[in-house]
Amino acid sequence: KYYPPDFDPSKIPKLKLPKDRQYVVRLMAPFNMRCKTCGEYIYKGKKFNARKETVQNEVYLGLPIFRFYIKCTRCLAEITFKTDPENTDYTMEHGATRNFQAEKLLEEEEKRVQKEREDEELNNPMKVLENRTKDSKLEMEVLENLQELKDLNQRQAHVDFAAMLRQHRLSEEEQQKQEQEEDERETA
Repeated sequence: KYYPPDFDPSKIPKLKLPKDRQYVVRLMAPFNMRCKTCGEYIYKGKKFNARKETVQNEVYLGLPIFRFYIKCTRCLAEITFKTDPENTDYTMEHGATRNFQAEKLLEEEEKRVQKEREDEELNNPMKVLENRTKDSKLEMEVLENLQELKDLNQRQAHVDFAAMLRQHRLSEEEQQKQEQEEDERETA
């Protein structure tokens, strides 16, 4: 590029862009959803051209939260969702409903049960002892069951190598006899 000798970069006006500017991006649907307008199912991984904007006045630990606008593939109704960095997920805003997620509910239930157990243990030292004994009993039962399964598999999967070798030797002898008989027929 050529820069003339009298070029002054400070005289170039600054481009003033709005903070809530929208960009067009290509993205995949982050979860299964169903359009509220027409009932169309939109599956995870479906590609869309979306508008992306930074959500104003919403930040999580210094991370900006983004909002995405997509259109339903059948009825072109607008669907919006935004990022949820706190749960490393997305939250549905409007235009569609998120389909049932059994795994997520199961994880939340496990966390809740674990938290209740920890709260109980903090207040009651006897409960800690009871839980330890229950855990050790459960572990012992699991080990016993595993040992029983191993024994059962060994009994059922018993291989008689001697019988296999005898059978192999017999089949080889038969094959040699057949070859000798064929050779005798050909020579005769």
